[in-house]
Amino acid sequence: MSLTSIEFLVFVIVAVVGYYIIPKRCQWMWLLLFSYIYYASAGIQYLGFILYTTLVTYGTALVIHRIDQTDEAHKKDAKQKKKGVLILALLFVFGLLGVLKYTNFIVQNIDQLFHTDFGPFHLLLPIGLSFYTFQSAGYILDVYWNRCEPEKNVFRFALFVSFFPQILQGPIGRFDRLTKTLYAEHEFDWQRIERGVQRIIWGFFKKMLIADTAAVFVDAIFNQYQTYNGIAILGVLAYSAQLYADFSGGVDVVIGVAELFGVEMDENFKRPYFAVSITDFWHRWHITLGTWMKDYVFYPVSLSGWMGKFGKFAKKKFGKTYGRALPICVANLIVFLVVGIWHGAAWKFIVYGIYNGVIIAFSGLMTKNYREWKKKLHINDKSTGWHIFQIIRTFLLVNISWYFDRADTIPQALTMMKNSVTYFEPAQILNIQFGQMNLKYTPVFIAVLLVCCAICFVVSFLQERGTKIRQSLSTKIWVIRWAIYLAMIFAMPLLGRMPDTAGGFIYAQF
Repeated sequence: MSLTSIEFLVFVIVAVVGYYIIPKRCQWMWLLLFSYIYYASAGIQYLGFILYTTLVTYGTALVIHRIDQTDEAHKKDAKQKKKGVLILALLFVFGLLGVLKYTNFIVQNIDQLFHTDFGPFHLLLPIGLSFYTFQSAGYILDVYWNRCEPEKNVFRFALFVSFFPQILQGPIGRFDRLTKTLYAEHEFDWQRIERGVQRIIWGFFKKMLIADTAAVFVDAIFNQYQTYNGIAILGVLAYSAQLYADFSGGVDVVIGVAELFGVEMDENFKRPYFAVSITDFWHRWHITLGTWMKDYVFYPVSLSGWMGKFGKFAKKKFGKTYGRALPICVANLIVFLVVGIWHGAAWKFIVYGIYNGVIIAFSGLMTKNYREWKKKLHINDKSTGWHIFQIIRTFLLVNISWYFDRADTIPQALTMMKNSVTYFEPAQILNIQFGQMNLKYTPVFIAVLLVCCAICFVVSFLQERGTKIRQSLSTKIWVIRWAIYLAMIFAMPLLGRMPDTAGGFIYAQF
């Protein structure tokens, strides 16, 4: 049930109406029911996987909490037992993810290396598997570190894992924050409903008018990169627009739907293309994945005993400055290797992760040098010119990574990079057809894409400057507000991608 389908809109309306009719003490049960109906709509066979993750993490948290109640005399043994239970649970939870998502990748590489023929295996890949796996694993780690109390009610915990708006797109929720409003009782509030609808419309606008339009150009250029070799750079720029509008637009829809129920979810994007460094970019892009990696991978690795020993060795060998920086660099490389693997079972994604990790690690090592160079060159790093330079530089670095993210193979990504700087024939873009429509309409869709991107840029620019767009809009009289909403709604089918070329969300199978 796609987020952009009529079926999903009807499903949400029925869920919202019922949510405010039933007794308030039953609201969370209503959400659980609709969450499992939604998940089952993708296939009854997938229910077993989400139940497995739910029960493993629910039971593990209770066991860990019970071990914590051990008396002082047995604390040392309890600590080891608790750690063993945690490791076993993480193996079970991530083991499922690993088997379903990466088995064929491993088998494929074994076949190529040893000239065997073991695969591929036909494995089910449940929707939202990566999202609810990471969310559940984060929960048991929080219980292990005593950051939150375990949930005693298995059904309430099942809602935390399966809450239907976030199952396809994220964000990756934290138990202590999400459940404050997820389990709460809510009165009907028209202003909150309007804010939710507003966010949903904005998400659909980005998805249907930017992402789906850009996707036609992206698919043509990347799938036929030898034919459209003169517009490789336009292909990656279109993908930059598509990926952001698709993913952030989907998250806007998710957060808006959750808001209809009074549930507050973490923001996942903060104008990433205004970032001034790759580190800053990852503080703005897929924020909940970045903070998950920071809290559950980066800190445990960087504060581990073996990393402490490595830090002491590095200080003796390279001095204090590099000795302090190197352990952080290694931790960042490990984090982004995991990020690359999370994105997909292919070498191109591993290269994508390592690329980002190397840039961040190198920037960390060169921090002192950068300061000295700017001082010698009399660069004012507070000036507008330097700020713009940093944004453009970061945007270029990010787009290099998108070649690996979108291309089918690493050689294809490298070929398209080469074509981007050696051959440019922009007229080729006019040969790209939209479904069954005549080529004469291609310039119209190019204009639609550029105008909608400009609107998105202006909104983001104003937000970056501190303007609160949604709050400003809410102060207008209802006639103006709803005129804007309706204009955006009617623009989608009139100007958006045709039904025969429409696509689903990129992150729907993560």
